[in-house]
Amino acid sequence: MKKTISLILAVFCIVAIFAGCRNNEPVYVDGTVRFTEDTTLGSGSKTITVTVKDNEGKEVKFTIKTDAKTVGEALLENKVIAGEDGQYGMYIKVVNGLRADYDKDHAYWSFIANGEVSMTGVDTTDLIDGGNYELVYKVG
Repeated sequence: MKKTISLILAVFCIVAIFAGCRNNEPVYVDGTVRFTEDTTLGSGSKTITVTVKDNEGKEVKFTIKTDAKTVGEALLENKVIAGEDGQYGMYIKVVNGLRADYDKDHAYWSFIANGEVSMTGVDTTDLIDGGNYELVYKVG
């Protein structure tokens, strides 16, 4: 009897684990979502694509639907980024659950808008419907 109950519980746990993996549900880290697979977030009349490249070379692509005016506003409302205001605008510290700590190892997040390193921050970059953006973890 104990073996039968143990077997049933083991099968139930395995099914529950696989069911959870298929949902691509976010985990929250440092106030941001953490996805390991491409996903769509938000709702609105405009759509942007944001590719996040982490420190291990892995990529996650976010398709974000929004009515936000800036890229930063869209990323913040969907909890893709977290940071703090600095003298030059928002300083991104966490993207998709991964913290870049410049004081520790000179790591930072590079913001790329439509294939070019942006000369403006996410909070001052106007969101363009259909735009492609990247946040790339860099050290140096």
